[in-house]
Amino acid sequence: TISDRGRGPGRMLRVAALAAVALLASACVIIEDGEVGVSKSFGTISDEPVGQGLTYQIPVVRTVETWNVKLQEIKETAQVPSSEGLIVGLESSLLYQVEPGEAPTIRKTIGREYEVRERLVVPYFRNGLRDVVSGYPVKNIYSESGRREIAEKLRAFLRKNLEERGIRVVDVLLRDVQLPTKFREAIEAKLNAEQKVAQKQFELEQAKKDAEIEIARAEGAAQAQEIVRSTLSDGRCPPACGRRACSPRWRRRSRWDFRSGS
Repeated sequence: TISDRGRGPGRMLRVAALAAVALLASACVIIEDGEVGVSKSFGTISDEPVGQGLTYQIPVVRTVETWNVKLQEIKETAQVPSSEGLIVGLESSLLYQVEPGEAPTIRKTIGREYEVRERLVVPYFRNGLRDVVSGYPVKNIYSESGRREIAEKLRAFLRKNLEERGIRVVDVLLRDVQLPTKFREAIEAKLNAEQKVAQKQFELEQAKKDAEIEIARAEGAAQAQEIVRSTLSDGRCPPACGRRACSPRWRRRSRWDFRSGS
């Protein structure tokens, strides 16, 4: 009918409009803060990165990959040998960033973003960790100054090998060190022995102080008795009497009064 003929073109127009909207939406790419775009046209990667904002892509003609250039972390738990040949458990982290301007070059020479992580950053991190730690004895690995020195050397190694490839090394963190069982037990035994020695030393010092206090008290008491004896032999009243001296006349009178009962 005539009405059916009218509906056909209208329906086709609606379908075409929806398809155009869907194509337009898929063609828009938003590059957010902390991201950079890498564009590819007919299989060729552009040398210039795509900056923040809205850009377009058309299948086959132009595609845009979004790369993360924010700070990223790789955590690694490894069993590494010390210079004595003992196996030490080490938990560490690598903080790094992809240089925004180098993203197209990295895409050309290495691959996509996840491939850069797995093919470049992680292998160098693991290799450097083993090579640097193997030159230190266990006691240095366990000490704070030793871990700081290891982190500095590992950071220098990674910067030398990664920054020329467009990866900026921010920091290397050694979070935890797990010592061999026998070595850990030896350290704990040594610490316990040192604590016992320190406790005995404290008790000895305390006993010496207590003895000094008792000696000082005994000397003070002896001096007090000596003062009382010397005062009485001189005919003077003791300090507690309150008088300067008791006269001989008063002492004779006091004895006479006592004998007479008056």
